[in-house]
Amino acid sequence: MKDKPILCKPVPGGMTEQEKAEAGLLYNPNRTTEMADYRFKIQDAIYEYNQFRPSQVQERRDFLAKIFGKIGKNCNILPPFKCDYGFRIEVGENFFANYNFIVLDGNYCRFGDNVWIAPNVSILAAGHPLDMQDRIDGWEYAFPVTVGNNVWIGGSVTIIGGVTIGDNAVIAAGSVVIRDVPADTLVAGNPARIIRRITAEDRKKYAWAEQDRK
Repeated sequence: MKDKPILCKPVPGGMTEQEKAEAGLLYNPNRTTEMADYRFKIQDAIYEYNQFRPSQVQERRDFLAKIFGKIGKNCNILPPFKCDYGFRIEVGENFFANYNFIVLDGNYCRFGDNVWIAPNVSILAAGHPLDMQDRIDGWEYAFPVTVGNNVWIGGSVTIIGGVTIGDNAVIAAGSVVIRDVPADTLVAGNPARIIRRITAEDRKKYAWAEQDRK
């Protein structure tokens, strides 16, 4: 798992399927064996990852460092975890994802520092065309997902490709995020909408615990 992938060899006069995916164009992941073979390789590796004991925190971090495109210090993803390619996932410092974290990384999925993710969260960069025949023929598209610093994503949230989430945002449990989320906001619902801004006043909600902050 130490080698970074070369998914598709260039085709004279055209783009590779990997290049199409990263450009947000329709691509077919089964058109070449390189792309499909690498996907199986990563899925086999993730199967191994999910067999680690809960206490093997450092072993899990070291394992993910061989798969992810970028990984910061103190990354902790509790099994089971699923992804398609791995190398398009980039995480910053102090990243935590709870059980059943799914990333369909047909395009880049980037997470900043201090991102916390609750159970059953899905990051779906990849999607399928509306046209029935295109879907049957195996065509897909994928748009990047970018999550800023200090973001908290609640349980059972789904984030669709093409979304950017600003710093310090909170995504309420059960939300479906289909559009960008501004920094310092609380969003909720399906589709998710802005509930309000997060301000310094929110810290006072937990004033009873002020002594524990020192």
